[in-house]
Amino acid sequence: MDGTVLVADDDRTIRTVLTQALTRAGCKVHATSSLTTLMRWVGEGKGDVVISDVMMPDGNGLEMLPKIATDRPGLPVIVISAQNTIMTAIQAAEAEAYDYLPKPFDLPDLMKRTARALEQKRRMPSGPKVEEVERPDELPLVGRTAGMQALYRLVARVMNTDLAVMISGESGTGKSLIAKAIHDFSDRRNLPFVTASSSDLQDLEGPARVLARAKGGTVLFDEISDIDIEVQARIVRMMDGPTDSLPRFMATCQTDPNRAMEEGKVRQDLYYRLCGATIQVPALRERVDDIPLLVEHFLQRAEREGAPRRHVVDDAIEMMRAYSWPGNVRQLENAIRRLVLTARTDEITRPEVEAVLGNQPETEPVLGGGDTEKLSASVSRHLRRYFDLHGNMLPPPGLYARILKEMEMPLIEIALDATGGNQAKCADLLGINRNTLRKKITDLDIRVTRRRKLM
Repeated sequence: MDGTVLVADDDRTIRTVLTQALTRAGCKVHATSSLTTLMRWVGEGKGDVVISDVMMPDGNGLEMLPKIATDRPGLPVIVISAQNTIMTAIQAAEAEAYDYLPKPFDLPDLMKRTARALEQKRRMPSGPKVEEVERPDELPLVGRTAGMQALYRLVARVMNTDLAVMISGESGTGKSLIAKAIHDFSDRRNLPFVTASSSDLQDLEGPARVLARAKGGTVLFDEISDIDIEVQARIVRMMDGPTDSLPRFMATCQTDPNRAMEEGKVRQDLYYRLCGATIQVPALRERVDDIPLLVEHFLQRAEREGAPRRHVVDDAIEMMRAYSWPGNVRQLENAIRRLVLTARTDEITRPEVEAVLGNQPETEPVLGGGDTEKLSASVSRHLRRYFDLHGNMLPPPGLYARILKEMEMPLIEIALDATGGNQAKCADLLGINRNTLRKKITDLDIRVTRRRKLM
C-alpha cells in the first residue's frame, strides 16, 4: 500500500496496532486521540484515507463526516465503532462513509478495506438528499455477532437503492422487521409500507389495489413461496407495470429462494425480479452470543410496558444459550414475556427457565436442508439439548423407558393414521406381531379411529 492514513481513536492500543500494521504495509500514518486534531489534519490537506472511531472524547466521528466531505471531497473515511448496532451502520451509510466496521474488528479485513480505499480515485456520486424526518433511536434488530454485523452493513448498503430485496430465513428470525427497517430508513420512508398477502392478489383487480395503497412506497410479499403460482404471475405483471410511481418490492421466504425456484414453488421470472439483493437472516442458534443482549432488550421492553423489572441469573442465561430455539427470536421473546409474568421474584432462575422451555413447542428448522437430516442425527440433537437443559445435574431416573415411549407413541399413531386404523395393516407396516401392537396401543393409551384410508 502507498499513501498516508489518518487514524483517530481514543484507545491507545488500537492506535498502536493500526500504526504498526499500516507502516509495515508501506503507509505513512498520523494517529491521534482527538477529533479536533483529525479535522485540523484534514483541513491542512493531509491524508489519503481516514480511519476514525465514532465516540471520541471531544465529539462524535459520524458528525464530522459531512464536514470532511465538504472540506475534502473524495477523501474516503472508514468508520470503526464499538457501538455495533444497525443504527451505527445506517448512520455511517447516510453520512456517506466509505466503509463501516464494528469493534472488535479483524485486522487483515481492515487492511484490505484500507487498501481498496487508497486505490479509489474519487468518491462514488452521492444520491439526492432527503428531508430529515423524526425516526426511532433504535430498531428491533439486536445483535453484535459477526453474522448480524454483516447483515447490518448489507441493510445499510441497499436501503437507499431501488433494488428489489429477497429476505430469507427461518420462521421467527425477524424477516419482516428487516424489510420494515429497510423501508423506514430509506428515501421512501414518508410513503406507505404495504404487506401484500395472497388474498390481496387473488382477483384480477388485486394488484391495482395494492399499488394504489402503496402510492410509490414499498410492497412486501410475505412468504413468497406460499403464494399460488397464478398469483405470482400477477405479481410479475405488476412489477413490469408502466406506471411512473412503482413502489419498491421486497419478499420474504422461509426456504432457500433458489431451491424454492428449482422446486417450482417460486416462478423463475419472479425469482429473478425479486432477487436484486438477497439478505439471509441467521437463525438464533447460529448467534447464541446475542442471546444475553436479546434477553436484556426484551426485559427492558416489558418494563417499559408496565411489567416489573426482572433479571435473568447467569446459569439461566447459559441454559438459554444451550437451547436450540427452533422458533428463533420470536420464541425467545415469548419465553421472556412469560417469565416476566410468572417469575416469583425479581430474579428469573434456571428452574423457571427450564419449566418454560420444556413447554415450548418445538419445530424443525425449515432453512438449510433440514428435510435431509437423518433421524438418528435429529434424535441425537434432541437428546443433547435435553441433557444440556439439566446443566450439571442428571435427568430423573427412568430415562430409557421415557425416551422409548416418546419415540414409540408417535410412530404407532402415525402408522395407524396412515393405514386408516387397520391394525393388521399397521402391524404389517411396522413389522411387529398383531398382538404386540394391540398391547402397545393399550399400554400407551392410543386412541384408534377406524376409517377408510384413500391410498
